Amino acid sequence: MNAAGTEKQAPVDLSGIKRGPIVAALIIGAFVAILNETLLNIAFPDLMKEFGIGPSTIQWLSTVYMLVIGILVPVTALLQQWFTTRQMFLSAMILFLAGTVICAAAPSFELLLVGRIVQALGTGLMLPVMMNTILVIYPPENRGAAMGMIGLVIMFGPAIGPTLSGFIIDHLSWRWLFILVIPLAIFSILFASMFLRNVTDLTKPKVDILSIVLSSIGFGGIVYGFSKAGEGSWSDPAVVWTLVAGGIGLILFIIRQLIVREPILDLRAFKYPMFSIVTVLLLVLMMTLFSTMILLPLFLQTALLMTAFKAGLTLMPGGVVNGIMAPISGKLFDKFGPRVLIIPGLVLVLISIFFFKDISVETTAGYVVTLHIVLMIGISMVMMPAQTTGLNQLPRHLYPHGTAILNTLQQVAGAIGTALFISIMSSGTKNYFASNPQATEAEGLVAGLQDAFLIAFLVGIIALVIGLFIKRVNVSPEQEKKEVA
Repeated sequence: MNAAGTEKQAPVDLSGIKRGPIVAALIIGAFVAILNETLLNIAFPDLMKEFGIGPSTIQWLSTVYMLVIGILVPVTALLQQWFTTRQMFLSAMILFLAGTVICAAAPSFELLLVGRIVQALGTGLMLPVMMNTILVIYPPENRGAAMGMIGLVIMFGPAIGPTLSGFIIDHLSWRWLFILVIPLAIFSILFASMFLRNVTDLTKPKVDILSIVLSSIGFGGIVYGFSKAGEGSWSDPAVVWTLVAGGIGLILFIIRQLIVREPILDLRAFKYPMFSIVTVLLLVLMMTLFSTMILLPLFLQTALLMTAFKAGLTLMPGGVVNGIMAPISGKLFDKFGPRVLIIPGLVLVLISIFFFKDISVETTAGYVVTLHIVLMIGISMVMMPAQTTGLNQLPRHLYPHGTAILNTLQQVAGAIGTALFISIMSSGTKNYFASNPQATEAEGLVAGLQDAFLIAFLVGIIALVIGLFIKRVNVSPEQEKKEVA
C-alpha cells in the first residue's frame, strides 16, 4: 500500500516536467504505426498475386488489425494502472517493430498475417497511452493544442500513406512497405528510451479475468461481425452468430463492470454528461467519416477509372489540410471552447456530404478534391475538440478508462460504418441494375454510392443535433485539486 501511495504522489512533480520531448516521443511512435496501417491496402492486388489468394482472404490483413485493436484497447485501461508510461510505450513500439520485421520477411501469407497481428498489438497499446499521457501532463486550458498535435499525426499518416504506398509499389517490392518502416520504428524506440518518463499513477488494481474474457468476446465479436458483413452478406451464419455472441458478451461485460469493485473498464465515466454526449457524437461521426474513406476510393478507381496511385493523390490534399488544421483547431479550442469549432465543423461535414450524394460519372477530380478538403476541414474542427471536451470533465483516475472507451468505440464505429455503407452501396447498385439492365458497371456503382452518401448525410444531421448540446465544461473538483497540486 505504501508503494501505491508513493506512486500516486507523482503528479505533484509534473510542474517541472519537460513536455516537449515526451510529446515528440509519442508523436513519432504514433506516426510510424498509423502510417504503416494505411500503407498496406493499396498493395492488396500484388499480395493476392504473390500468394495466390482471393479478395476474401487478403481482406484479413485489414480485418485482423481492427479485430486485435478492438479486443486489446479496452484492456489498456487496466494495463496503464499496472505498468509505467515508459513500459507501455516501449513495449508497444517493440511489438510493432517485431511485427514489421515479420511482415517484411514473411515467406507465406500465414506468416504475413501473424506479423500484422503483432503490429496491431503494438498499435492497440500505443494509442490510449498517448492520449492518456497528454491528459496527465497538460492542464485543461492547454490540452486543445496538445491534442491538436496528436490529430496532426493521426490524420497526416493516412493522408500520405496511399500515395507513398502507390509510389513504392510501382517502383519496388511490396516488402519495402515494411522495410522502410523498420528504421523509423527503431528511431522511435531509441528516442522514447532517452526522453520518455513515467507520468501516470500505478494503482495495480485486481485483474478480473472474467471481465477480460467477456470484453474480448463482446468487442471482438462485434468488430469482426460487422467487418465480415461489410465483405459479404448479412445473412452469412458466421456474421449472424458472431454478432449474437458479441452482443451477449458485451451485455455481460457491461453488467460485470457495474458490479465488481475494480472494473477493467470503469463505466462510471458515463456519469459525466459531456463525456457521454461526446462519445455518442464520435460514434456517429466516425461512421460518417468511414463512409467517405471507403466509398471515395471506390468511386475514383471504378467510376472515374483512376489508378490507385492517382486516387491516392486526389485524396491527399484533404488529408494534408486536415493535418494542418488539427493543431490550429486545438489552439482555437483552448481560446474559445468547443462550440465555436464543433457546430461550424459539423455544418461543413454536412455540406460536403450533401454534394457528394449527387456525384456521377461526369464528376471531375477537381470537384472531388474540393469537397474532400471541405469535409476534412470540418472533421478537424470536430474530432479532437470533441474528444478533449469529453475527457476534460473526467477526474484523473478515470483518464485511462475514458481514453480506452473512446478508442474502443471508434474501432466499433469504424467496423459498423464500413459494413453499413458498403451494404447500402451494394443494395443500391443491385436495385439500379434490376431497373436498368443495360447500365454500365460505373453507372451502377454511382447509383449505389449516391444511396450510401444520402444515408451518410442523414447520419450527419444526427451528429449536428448531438453537437448542439456540447459546451465547455468545468474541470471536476477532484481533477482540479490534483492538477493544481
